[in-house]
Amino acid sequence: MLENKITVQIGTYNANLQGHEGLPQNLVDWLQPSLTVSQFLGNTRTASDIVAIGFQELLPLQLGLTGLSKAVMKSRDDLIRSQLESHAPNKEKYVLIGKAVYVGIALLVYGRDDGIAKHVSQVQTQWTGCGPGWMGNKGAVGVRFKVSAAFTGQDDGTTETYTFVNAHLTAHLHKLENRIEDYQHIVQTLLFPEPLDGSFPSSTTGRYSNIYNTTHLFFFGDLNFRIQAPVDMTRDQLEAKVRTEDGRNELRAYDQLSITRIEGKVLTNLREGDFWKFQCTYKYKLGHVDLYDTKRVPSWTDRILFMTVGDDPSDLSRSGITPLVYTPVPSYPSGH
Repeated sequence: MLENKITVQIGTYNANLQGHEGLPQNLVDWLQPSLTVSQFLGNTRTASDIVAIGFQELLPLQLGLTGLSKAVMKSRDDLIRSQLESHAPNKEKYVLIGKAVYVGIALLVYGRDDGIAKHVSQVQTQWTGCGPGWMGNKGAVGVRFKVSAAFTGQDDGTTETYTFVNAHLTAHLHKLENRIEDYQHIVQTLLFPEPLDGSFPSSTTGRYSNIYNTTHLFFFGDLNFRIQAPVDMTRDQLEAKVRTEDGRNELRAYDQLSITRIEGKVLTNLREGDFWKFQCTYKYKLGHVDLYDTKRVPSWTDRILFMTVGDDPSDLSRSGITPLVYTPVPSYPSGH
């Protein structure tokens, strides 16, 4: 914890259907930015309290439907946990709080064993599909749990609810309305049963709540929103802007997600860090980290958004959650 705050580290990774071929064996590049910020702010190196990792396109659809997801996720869990613990500055241990898998979309949420994990209860996992026939090529998975007041420091004894949603929305530049519909479908169908106090999971109230009925919400994944540049902006001009912060700041005005959020059409009330400060994460030529696929418009498709109770819906620039670092890690093999 930093200054009595809970630190949450989130990673989202489109595996480009390579999940069955294995992940990189060393996650230190992914972990290092968070550890560096923790050291700066807390004057000591500390591991994150919660780590959430979301995958999209982990497996080809036909392999996911055969049940291979379970075996792949077991190997991913073992690898990720071992890497978290081996690179933790004080050798902190982690517990898997919750795991949600729906074909190629998967979410793993971990908590530090010496802290928050001992105060977690009422863990729930859910999924919903958005693709053709709801077959799992697009959709979302979620993990929700409560954290006791003994850890969060609530004087009135109130627990806090954490909800993590990993989503993969419809692709292609021209399918903006489909992405908006995907989001609306997720809100309507990714539902968590409301537990009866003291009897969960054996008994619930019979009522369900959506992703927004929570203290803290983190929504992330390959959301597939694109840069819809003016027709008179050439590809070379766009890519040149992508490579400078001033240029990216200009391109913010054409980012579909930013536009639709302001309009209140999608990811309502959620905030985001300064995404324009890093280069677009999509779409790289496979095997390259700085060479874009000329058949796709460079875009910020991979995003992490958040909100907490008490955030003012009329001011999306402020939040009770403070992003410490928001950056891509380009050293992993994918188109993102």
